Amino acid sequence: MTAPVLLTEVWRGPILESVHAGHAVICDGSGQIVEAWGDPNATILPRSSAKMIQALPLIESGAADARGLTSAQLALACASHNGAAIHTDPVQAWLTDLGLNESDLRCGPQVPDDEPARDALILADESPCQLHNNCSGKHAGFLTLNQHLGGDAEYIDPEHVVQKACLDAFEGVTGETSPGFGIDGCSAPNFATSLHGMARAMAFFASAEEGADTRQSAAVRLWQAMNKHPELVAGEGRACTELMRACKEPVALKTGAEAFFIAIIPTRKLGIALKIVDGSTRAAECTIAALLVRLGLLDADHPAALKRMNTPVLSRRGIDTGIIKPAATLV
Repeated sequence: MTAPVLLTEVWRGPILESVHAGHAVICDGSGQIVEAWGDPNATILPRSSAKMIQALPLIESGAADARGLTSAQLALACASHNGAAIHTDPVQAWLTDLGLNESDLRCGPQVPDDEPARDALILADESPCQLHNNCSGKHAGFLTLNQHLGGDAEYIDPEHVVQKACLDAFEGVTGETSPGFGIDGCSAPNFATSLHGMARAMAFFASAEEGADTRQSAAVRLWQAMNKHPELVAGEGRACTELMRACKEPVALKTGAEAFFIAIIPTRKLGIALKIVDGSTRAAECTIAALLVRLGLLDADHPAALKRMNTPVLSRRGIDTGIIKPAATLV
């Protein structure tokens, strides 16, 4: 097994103060590795970076078309959103269209990351609800699929028909039998694979062709929805949203908890998957930005890039004290 390699450095003046190691893989449309850092065979949980895979059955089953889902709803099905009104209002409307309500969700409540939404709850002396959960769009997708398949209310059970459909899609696009699963923060199972498998899955999305077959058509619709609605996939100020807007070619980006990140690059038919082993978000964001720059998809001096790589470390008086930057092997 190959050890994780240095991917992000944090310098304070001339001193290397902190380092973040991990694994990263770039795959082509055939599933072959183009470049890799660390161990491509490392077993990982992709967490929320797998949401577009979990959304494949929603389209493949016919449920999305039967319900007339829009591209915005498909983007929300792939989202880890901030819980702003632009996220929670359409999820509530989606549930209403299904004849359901917030209590039918199984993701649990979450304090919204969106400051205005959080402040509004505090001022109203109200508690957050499940609509504010960053995964509420994914769960609305699960409920849509569940109605179509006629499953029972506990759609997050690993043995439920919805989750079995997700596992089938997951193993299909990763090209691997999953060795198991963990329970995600939203209470749904999150299936494991190798980092190579996840990069292979993202390259499948990137190389899929509309009309080739049901799965490829579904993959195209999902990455296009993400790219069309970057504000729904994450939210203002977030890496997924800002970097998708900043890229010079269409790229679908998705973060996952514990420092996972993926990229779907249709113009190059490439997929990226990366994992920072210490779970550091700053390192995952620095690394994905560096890889996008490496591929010529993002200008290194774009504000969205500079916010995450080659980023000044400031004192509380605004004095430049250091830098967060990608390791030399990425540049």
